[in-house]
Amino acid sequence: MAKYMVTFMPVNRSTMVEEGTTVAEAARQADVFIKNLCGGEGVCGQCRVQITSGNAKPDEQAKAFFSEEELDRGYVLACQTEVYDNLEVLIPPETRMEAAKIITTEGEEGEAEAGAVPLVRKIYLEMPAPTLEDNISDIERVTRELRKKIGWHSYNIGLPCLRRLSEKLRQSDFKVTASVAKHSGGYRILRIDPGDTSANAYGLAVDVGTTTVVAQLVEMGSGRILGVSGTPNNQASFGEDVISRIIHACKKDGLEPVHKAVIKNVNELIETLTSEKSIDREDIIAITAAGNTTMSHLLLGLIPCSIRLDPYVPTADIYPQIYAREIGIQINPEGILETLPSVASYVGGDIVAGVLACGIPDKPEVQGLIDIGTNGEIAIGNNEWLVCCSASAGPAFEGGGTRCGMRATKGAIEKIEISEGKLKYQTIGNAKPRGLCGSGLIDCIYELVKNGIIAPDGKFNRDLKDDRFAIVDDIPEYTIAFAEETESGEPIVITETDIDNLMKSKGAVFAAIKSLMDYIGMGFDQIHRFYVAGGFGNFLNIEKSIAIGLLPDIPKEDIEFIGNSSLTGARLCLLSEKALEKSFNISRAMTNIELSNYQPFMDEFVAALFLPHTNRKLFPSVTY
Repeated sequence: MAKYMVTFMPVNRSTMVEEGTTVAEAARQADVFIKNLCGGEGVCGQCRVQITSGNAKPDEQAKAFFSEEELDRGYVLACQTEVYDNLEVLIPPETRMEAAKIITTEGEEGEAEAGAVPLVRKIYLEMPAPTLEDNISDIERVTRELRKKIGWHSYNIGLPCLRRLSEKLRQSDFKVTASVAKHSGGYRILRIDPGDTSANAYGLAVDVGTTTVVAQLVEMGSGRILGVSGTPNNQASFGEDVISRIIHACKKDGLEPVHKAVIKNVNELIETLTSEKSIDREDIIAITAAGNTTMSHLLLGLIPCSIRLDPYVPTADIYPQIYAREIGIQINPEGILETLPSVASYVGGDIVAGVLACGIPDKPEVQGLIDIGTNGEIAIGNNEWLVCCSASAGPAFEGGGTRCGMRATKGAIEKIEISEGKLKYQTIGNAKPRGLCGSGLIDCIYELVKNGIIAPDGKFNRDLKDDRFAIVDDIPEYTIAFAEETESGEPIVITETDIDNLMKSKGAVFAAIKSLMDYIGMGFDQIHRFYVAGGFGNFLNIEKSIAIGLLPDIPKEDIEFIGNSSLTGARLCLLSEKALEKSFNISRAMTNIELSNYQPFMDEFVAALFLPHTNRKLFPSVTY
């Protein structure tokens, strides 16, 4: 079979692929990111690229996404275009992933809770040499000393560690460091090192998000955060939402590349963090990872197919402790990975970690956690009970499903204000506008309805006299940034269809919150505090989010943004055996309400398709 060279610009990265390979797959092989919302089905139009050298014909169906001028200039959809020639491919700005705003909770100091026992400990042992009077086996000598140090427990040791134990003990004059991990009802001796290496003990807390993967490097003894780094999730090239990735993973030979994509993310973060701090990656002896149920399955290489199919059953909700090397994570060969437990198909370890981080199970006051993203996950409870649910908000808050939507990267319009007929906007990085991210879209809807440009039903006033307003192909649209202001030279607009999609997304989130509150028989005024988690939530304007009916109308001081609570919870579990055990208790105690089978949710959803809501009594503070 013939092979061809495909070069991607402006990154100037090349790869050799077999004929018939799609441009999107060639990009993956070249380690080049191309935006791909639909996972390669050719229906989202997000993976547009320009063929600047070589011959490549656009798919007939894909032609619908381009004007005649764009087709003449060589534009194609990467996922639908096959390689039968040497190609040079230009990735336009709107199709790239760069300079993402990733919430890392970088400002956290981090320290171990007093008396907390980390998930893995390095314990220095000085033992007497064997004598005729004391001639117990080498491993019993080690475990006897461990019992003196950390108490009477059962200890097991793997064969690889046992094989060189005799040699290590005698070469080091019976002065060694044992790496010991909490495992099931006892402890696992991971490795024995000559001498005192107890000071070199590090761990990694990882938030495996659908959009981003973030890691914190932690000193296990003190709990001090040494570094934090984040990166876009490589799995985005298989689809930007979990359903697209599940579909791809369930194709023939589809699971392995999706699994390897996120492992590559984790290894790159490890390389970045250890290089910055001049730490040997083999001194990392433990990792805790938190992600939604699909991300946890894909991290571990578990088949995720049944997650999206009625009756929505995951392969597992409690995951085994494994050696990180088993899935290709490059730390100490005997270092372990704990994946935080899930609750249900669409409520995962990230929410369990968030509930843990907020301290909801520790207090009698009723509190709530909202994580807004492609899925809107909500948990409510106190120290006696916990309930949760998940509603599919769609990709709108991540910039998908809207004509000019984009993720929160460089050039995304994140703030908008319309006053006295004049529109002002702010972009990420103060760059030329490239599109609208989630927070910018919420600002936009609020400003449009407040200024009477759209009605509470989301429809434009077609009699509007404004040079920003136009009706194109019978679809009203409003220009946020004119062509001469943008990076691409194309105007950035919001259409009536975009607004409809956004109202469905905000309606789904609010309906889920309201349904959960009704299920437990409480009003919003009975909630002591609502925590809002996740990268998107961190940039929300509270007043505007309430005014469009996304968040409940409660006092602003009762809503608190907590950043990446998934990462915080993962770190707590890394540094405390008790916290990890508490995460298991939370997952077991949490009652999940499956909204697809809960009729009141659909009624609430329909009622929420209005700005702010059809029942204005729910939003007394909103005055427009």
